[in-house]
Amino acid sequence: MLQSLQKDPGKQPVSEVLPPEGKVAQRVRGRWTLLLKALLQMLIAFAILFGAVKGMNVLIASKPEVPKRPIQEKSYAVETLNLAAADHAPTINVYGETTAGREVELRSLVAGEVVEVHPDLKAGGAVKQGEVLVAIDRFDYEGAVTEAEANLAEARAGLVESEGGVKLQKGNVVRAQEQLEFAQRDLERAEELLGKGAVTERTLDDRKLIVSQRRQTLEQAQNSLALEEARVDQQKAAIKRLEWRLQNAQRQLENTILTAPFDAIVRSESAELGRLVSINDAIVSLYSSDAFEVRFTLSDNQYGRLLAETGTVVGRPVNVTWYLGNEPVIYPATVTRIGADVASNRGGVEVIARIDGKATSIPLRPGAFVEVSLADRSYAQSYRIPETAYYGDGTVFVVENSRLQPRKVTSLAIDDGWLLVTGALKDGDVLLTTRIPEAGAGLLVKDVVEAQAGANNPDAQNAGNGQ
Repeated sequence: MLQSLQKDPGKQPVSEVLPPEGKVAQRVRGRWTLLLKALLQMLIAFAILFGAVKGMNVLIASKPEVPKRPIQEKSYAVETLNLAAADHAPTINVYGETTAGREVELRSLVAGEVVEVHPDLKAGGAVKQGEVLVAIDRFDYEGAVTEAEANLAEARAGLVESEGGVKLQKGNVVRAQEQLEFAQRDLERAEELLGKGAVTERTLDDRKLIVSQRRQTLEQAQNSLALEEARVDQQKAAIKRLEWRLQNAQRQLENTILTAPFDAIVRSESAELGRLVSINDAIVSLYSSDAFEVRFTLSDNQYGRLLAETGTVVGRPVNVTWYLGNEPVIYPATVTRIGADVASNRGGVEVIARIDGKATSIPLRPGAFVEVSLADRSYAQSYRIPETAYYGDGTVFVVENSRLQPRKVTSLAIDDGWLLVTGALKDGDVLLTTRIPEAGAGLLVKDVVEAQAGANNPDAQNAGNGQ
C-alpha cells in the first residue's frame, strides 16, 4: 500500500500525527461518551429495580388470604399430691457409736498351772455360755477337798459320841433325882418318928446325911450333863467350821475351771498352756455377742421437744443403720436410759438405746459408727408436703379445674426432704409438687399421672373423642 501511495505522485500522503487541537477534541469526545454510557447504565439499573419493586408489591397485594392459626394457651405438665391431714412426726437423724451391752474381765480365783485352754480363746473368737475357757491343775485342790471331808467325818463321829454322853448323863440325873426324893421321904418319916420317940437323934442325923449325899450326887450328875451338852455344842461348832472348810475347798476346786458366763466374743486373752497364774491375774476379757447398745447425743432443742411431748425419752423406738460399704443394715433398738451427765462437750444430752441384734443375721461389733433415727414430737392435723411444693413466701399451689390457686401455709418442721405445714388447706386438695418458676394464680397445668393413665386406657380415650 505504501508502494502504491508512493507511485501516485498526484495524491498527498496523510500524516499519522494529528495536530494538537485535534487530540484535545478527541479526548473530550471520549469523556462524554463514557459519561453517557455510565448514565445510561444507571438509568437501566434504576428501571430494573423500580420494576422489581413494583412487581413485588403487585404480587404481595394479589396473594390469597391465608387463615390464621388461633393462639393456644400454654399448659405445664406437672406432678401432684392428694392432701390428707394427720398426726405427723418428723424423723431425727443423728450419729452414734455402738458399745457392748455386757462385758466382763475374768480373773484367776486360784493359783496354779494352766493345763487347758479353749481353742477359740483368741481376740475376736466366739465362745458359748458354759464352755471351759481355761483349766488350772486340780491336784492340790482335790487333796484339800479330801482332807476337809475326812476332818468333817471325824468331827461328826465325835458329835455322836458326845450326844451319847449327854444321854447317859441325863439318865444319871434322873436316877439321882429319884434317889434324892427317896432319901427326903425317909428323912421326913424319921422326923415324925423322932417326935414320937420311936427313933434316936443319931438315926435322924444319918437320914440327913443320906439326903445330903443324894443331893450331891444329883448336882454332880447335872454338872456332868452340862459338860456333855457343852461338848456337843463345841462339836457342832467344829462341824460347821469343817463344813465351811469343805465348801471352800470344793469351791476352790470348782474355781480351777474358768467358764464363759454368757455367749460372748473374746476381746483379749493372756492364757497359755503351762503358764503359772496367781490369784487375781487377768485371764480373758469378754463382751456379750447378743447385747449391744448405741450411744448418741440429742441437742437441747431435740431433747426438750421429746420431753415436752411425753415427759420421758425412755421407751422410744429407734432405728440404727450400719453402712457396710453401700449396703445399709438396719437394727431395731429401744431407748433404755439417759446419760448420767450432760454431754457439754458435744452440746447435748447423751442417750443410750439397747439394740436387738437378733433381728438380722449380720453380727454387730462395738465401736461401729452408725446412723440413728427416731421420731420427733408429733404435730396434730398437719400436712406432709415435698419441699418442692413450698415457695419462699409461705405459699403453696393447689390445682382446681386444671388451674393453680395459691394457698398460705405455715411451716412447722423439716422431715428429710419433706415439710410439715398447716394453713389454708383441706383434705382432698390436689397439691402442686413440681417446681415451676412461672407458678401463679390461674396458670394452666396438666397432671402427668392422669395424662399417662388416659393414654394407657383406650376406652377413656374413645369416650373423650365421642366414639
